[in-house]
Amino acid sequence: MVSKIQVVCLLGATGTGKTAAAIALAAAFGGEVVNVDSRQVYAGIPVLTAQPTQQEQAVCPHHLYGDTPLDVPVAAGDFAVRARAAAAAIAARARLPVFVGGTGLYFRAILGGLAPIPAIPPEVRAGILADWQRLGSAAMHARLVAADPDYAGRIAPADRQRVTRALEVHAATGRAFSDWHRQGDPDAPDYDAVMLGLSLPMEELLPRLARRIEQMACGGAVEEVREALSRYPADVPGLTGIGGPEITAHLAGRSNLKETREAWLSNTRSYAKRQMTWFRKEPDVAWFAPDDYAGCIAAVARRLAESGL
Repeated sequence: MVSKIQVVCLLGATGTGKTAAAIALAAAFGGEVVNVDSRQVYAGIPVLTAQPTQQEQAVCPHHLYGDTPLDVPVAAGDFAVRARAAAAAIAARARLPVFVGGTGLYFRAILGGLAPIPAIPPEVRAGILADWQRLGSAAMHARLVAADPDYAGRIAPADRQRVTRALEVHAATGRAFSDWHRQGDPDAPDYDAVMLGLSLPMEELLPRLARRIEQMACGGAVEEVREALSRYPADVPGLTGIGGPEITAHLAGRSNLKETREAWLSNTRSYAKRQMTWFRKEPDVAWFAPDDYAGCIAAVARRLAESGL
């Protein structure tokens, strides 16, 4: 009988302090951190995407951060393959994989909730992209609302990568993207997962988000986007996440820095609300305050003791 791989999954909305909590868990249990954030995979924008700093990554090994070029799209199923391989390698070293991030779809794919989706024919992908460029984000999101209202309600209308991906899948397979999510992956590893979440009421989270955006804006995010735009067009996948379009507009002279920060904060707040809605539907998550490292550590210790580890 093959024993299950023990893993920790630490999830939560943006700005809830997941990086520090994950490092605390890894330090307590001899673990290694595996990224589960769809934006932190991209290279060249560590400040913009709030990737762990070099000092934080020096505390314990970190995986799947900043290793993907900005112009490469990252599908959830493909990412899950890489994340599972990282977890298997960590477990083989007799260490504890700690999955951490805010991308609910990636967690679901890793844990087995996303069926393998057939390859999308190039002509379908090209047609959807041409429609996006011709019709714009609002019209394409409306098309997704008609085809897959469940998934459309979970993503921002301006998120080109996710909107076009869902429309591609629907056009190529005749099935809604959310249907594939629900089917599950028969080849997924059988994890013994400790599910932990960090949460704050929005009225407490919003000031934290405002402070973080201020720090990012003054700490190199603008320069990162400027450098990226010298090498890539503005609509590459790595720059479509929140912060990228807002800073791009500022650099193009369409907004001043104050207006940029306000739009960035407003869009981040909306994203955090969508994350909260998604994660609250996930089963078996034990919720903690952002700084309750002791509570998180105790929850993992109990599960490891139950598992005899």
